[in-house]
Amino acid sequence: MLIDFVPTASGVSLAEAPAFKKAPGGAPANVAVGIARLGGSSAFIGKVGDDEFGHMLANILKENNVNNQGMRFDPGARTALAFVTLRSDGEREFMFYRNPSADMLLEVAELDLDIITKSAEFVSLLEQISEEEISFLTKGEDPYDDAVIRKLFHPNLKLLLVTEGPNGCRYYSKDFSGRVSGLKVEQVDTTGAGDAFVAGILSQLASDVSLLQVPISIIITY
Repeated sequence: MLIDFVPTASGVSLAEAPAFKKAPGGAPANVAVGIARLGGSSAFIGKVGDDEFGHMLANILKENNVNNQGMRFDPGARTALAFVTLRSDGEREFMFYRNPSADMLLEVAELDLDIITKSAEFVSLLEQISEEEISFLTKGEDPYDDAVIRKLFHPNLKLLLVTEGPNGCRYYSKDFSGRVSGLKVEQVDTTGAGDAFVAGILSQLASDVSLLQVPISIIITY
């Protein structure tokens, strides 16, 4: 979990931004908050600095009904900072400040085993990946080839999602596969869109794991 600094003006590069405003960020925390807002139960395990930003982030999780008992505060490292913007060409630009930051220093001994035990049945249930990540993991193989996708499966994986940005999403299980087209909407800012998507998927699967036994296009469309 980290602090995002976002330009006060839209469609500019980081160098062109006149000023920045802070906001909580980090994909795992975004997903946890999304699940809680959808009525689900979620928890966050991670480390932040024992500083004002770190405690602010912990309080934000609590205010959004996310269990933050798994958070740890490092007195020797700062909370991570990221500057992020959506440029006029539609591309996002990131700049991270880590030296290293506290989120990179979580030790196994600091993990909250109680939270992990309660969530164990959902570990490795779903994997979400982009086309670029498929190419990287398969050393440049075709991310649209179903045979290539199947190489990424492991014994505990129940569902693999391949996100295609505005074009939608492909889904694969051991028994079926398919594709859901993207919905045409007026774009404001794509930051966090993937996190919201994953939160919606997980909130549905967590309420009824048997949904994995039927075509999952309804859940993805939701």
